[in-house]
Amino acid sequence: MGNIGFDNGKYLQMQSEKIRERIDMFGGKLYLEFGGKLFDDYHASRVLPGFQPDSKMSMLLQMKDQAEILIVINAGDIEKNKVRGDLGITYDMDVLRLIDVFRGIGLYVGSVVLTQYNAQPAAQAFQAKLEALGVKVFRHYTIPGYPSNIPLIVSDEGFGKNEYVETSRSLVVVTAPGPGSGKMATCLSQLYHENKRGIQAGYAKFETFPIWNLPLAHPVNLAYEAATADLNDVNMIDPFHLEAYGETAVNYNRDVEVFPVLNAMLEKIAGKSPYQSPTDMGVNMAGKCIVDDGACCAAARQEIIRRYYDALCGQRQGNLSEEVVYKIELLMNKAGIAPEDRPVIAPALKQAEETGLPAAAIQLPDGRVVTGKTSALLGASSAALLNALKALGGISKDIHLISPIVIEPIQKLKTSHLGSVNPRLHTDEILIALSISAATNPTAELAMAQLKKLRGCEAHSTVILSHVDEDTFRRLGVNLTCEPQYQSKKLYHK
Repeated sequence: MGNIGFDNGKYLQMQSEKIRERIDMFGGKLYLEFGGKLFDDYHASRVLPGFQPDSKMSMLLQMKDQAEILIVINAGDIEKNKVRGDLGITYDMDVLRLIDVFRGIGLYVGSVVLTQYNAQPAAQAFQAKLEALGVKVFRHYTIPGYPSNIPLIVSDEGFGKNEYVETSRSLVVVTAPGPGSGKMATCLSQLYHENKRGIQAGYAKFETFPIWNLPLAHPVNLAYEAATADLNDVNMIDPFHLEAYGETAVNYNRDVEVFPVLNAMLEKIAGKSPYQSPTDMGVNMAGKCIVDDGACCAAARQEIIRRYYDALCGQRQGNLSEEVVYKIELLMNKAGIAPEDRPVIAPALKQAEETGLPAAAIQLPDGRVVTGKTSALLGASSAALLNALKALGGISKDIHLISPIVIEPIQKLKTSHLGSVNPRLHTDEILIALSISAATNPTAELAMAQLKKLRGCEAHSTVILSHVDEDTFRRLGVNLTCEPQYQSKKLYHK
């Protein structure tokens, strides 16, 4: 839906060229801190229509002979069993997943660094597990007074105590399962050790957002603030860049706040810092690859509304504070938008009001909106999904894609043998039933062929959906929002 606003091919070319320039600038070796998601960057693909979710990986593959991956994980996060909210797996398991993904596409994974290591039992066990799998592991320790006690940090009692990570490529990509893992500290520690060994090396940062050469209040930058509202990130004019060059550039508060300290560390490590501002540290060419600003603005405004509903549901579930909701409301005001600007909301609410039961709506690529209502056989999201496939395939609304005689045995299996109290079919179950019907029913086969057209579509549910339904929509590439209320008044929701 909508126009292409971003030239992905140009981005891959410009970004890889910029990184090569930075490698040469530092004499042939660069530690590149990768912020955000290295692959599956769906936020970027939503606010920059045309940006491919795997663009960063594609860019690195252009340089795979020069690049190696260094994965960083905070030992404290291992001990706490910290979980990635989007995947539902712990950070240590995500390290294993990341290694498999990188290796699977041909990128070299050099090693894993355990940061803030303090002999935590879980971290020790994880190190033993990695080493048994043939993965090199290095330990970096907590430094008292980090990041302000620079004389101690940049000394043999600070960075000097960390184990030196042996790297063999000119581009070392430093990434992690999530924020707070210690990527920057790992890069700086490596620079300290490289300098002690007489090896020339530099540091740079690669984060897509905020986009430094877009205005502060540009919807794409506002959408980044909405996406990180729970982290208290705030976009701001980079004062160091303005002073050094007389040029306005957008950065975010954490980078601006830490820059004087970071700069002092670089000066102490190498004798001088190559950077005049936090914006200088970045190698982000995304802003130069926008080809339709209007399309990106429209997409970003929709993303802000989606983030608003995510925050409302997070607050309802007890995972987010009301301050996060208030912050995104302010961002919506700045962008001049309201929830009513999301086309799927009104039809879903109208269907729910008419039936007195949960309802859902899906907007198709051509702008049409189809709805689904709750019935004895199907949940509202399953009904909306089937109706969307019918509309995309030109199939009459009155035709049953799946016979009730197929659905009823599945319901009996759920309630009589699998302990479910809800007989209605979830979205994953309805798709399995549809695929079985497609083996003998050409109309069902036609409906199945429409599934790929759902990627990028919008959906809204009048109740918070189960994890199963949310995951199905995510896998289909459908952007889902929900009203912040449950279907029942139970305290426990699966």
